[in-house]
Amino acid sequence: MKARDRLAMTALRSALAAIDNAGAVDPTQAASTGSGPGHSGLGAARAAHSEFAGTVAGVGAAEVKRRSLSQAQMEAIVRTEIADRETAATGYERAGQLQHAERLRAEAKVLRSHLTTT
Repeated sequence: MKARDRLAMTALRSALAAIDNAGAVDPTQAASTGSGPGHSGLGAARAAHSEFAGTVAGVGAAEVKRRSLSQAQMEAIVRTEIADRETAATGYERAGQLQHAERLRAEAKVLRSHLTTT
């Protein structure tokens, strides 16, 4: 970020967002009101919210643990991000959009460099 490399910042932010999304809570777990992983044992204190279907209200209603990802899972996500960029770059090339293709390949190169150095 200090180098103000927009291309690298875009690629890294996108990869971090993909990792963050992968660690999101399972919607079925978040909507349940029983005691289970991520629940604070306050199931009795929670009641269904009357205005929003599938939601709960009360103390601890929003307290659900995020999924924990292993290093291998995070690397797999970054590798998928690289593959997606390269696939899209090929499509842009076929459509004659060489500038877009070059940008995506450069982003893939940035992500690849971070996989091999860490």
